[in-house]
Amino acid sequence: MIDLNADLGEGFGRWSLTDDEALLSVVTSANVACGFHAGDPSTMRRVCALAAERGVRIGAQVSYRDLAGFGRRAMDVPPEELADEIAYQIGALQVFARAAGSRVSYVKPHGALYNRVVHDNEQAEAVVSGVLRSGAICDGPLPLLGLPGSRLLAVAEGVGLPVVTEAFADRAYTWAGTLVPRRDPEAVVHDPEAVIARAVGIARDGTVAALGGEPIAVRARSLCVHGDTPGAAQLAWRVRGALASAGVRVEAFT
Repeated sequence: MIDLNADLGEGFGRWSLTDDEALLSVVTSANVACGFHAGDPSTMRRVCALAAERGVRIGAQVSYRDLAGFGRRAMDVPPEELADEIAYQIGALQVFARAAGSRVSYVKPHGALYNRVVHDNEQAEAVVSGVLRSGAICDGPLPLLGLPGSRLLAVAEGVGLPVVTEAFADRAYTWAGTLVPRRDPEAVVHDPEAVIARAVGIARDGTVAALGGEPIAVRARSLCVHGDTPGAAQLAWRVRGALASAGVRVEAFT
């Protein structure tokens, strides 16, 4: 059994990046941009309404404040400030999730923040603090979605927050189990057949090939298919079909 998630609502104003409507027919969890790397109030409202209508879980995809860089630029944000910004983003999304008759069900960092909290304990603690601060409006502590073995999940577990391990079918891995940086030309797996095979391997066997070809272990309850790649919705449908054929049930983790 595995959850299928995608990054959605990553547009701004008249500019649109992801095919939200098509992807919300495939995935079981939606990582909704909360306005700091992408997204705006109307987009957040629309995606939450569609997700609620289709029974898709709504997650807050929180980021550094970096609209110009799509949240992918390294930043040094003071921990207290970062914690407040995480809580702010979750709260903003909760308004629209509640208006749609649903709720924010989990939190996932985006881009540079996601990679930073794999190894940076201080920034991981700030993210966890932000999630805890949002608990009063979220019916209790929200699960954190992140990379297995990351400092983020370790810190979250240390304070009693639920954690969910995540893997990526369309991203390259290092031998250490971390994601290959986006600046590397081989960071993204573009071949659809390879993405499908990797998704099945992760979900069924708990393994994926690292950049050098060596298989590494990955334990994941959720599988991410990026929504900003060409043909993302069609590929997501093919991944879901391949998982079903391999005997893997696709089901939300919350």
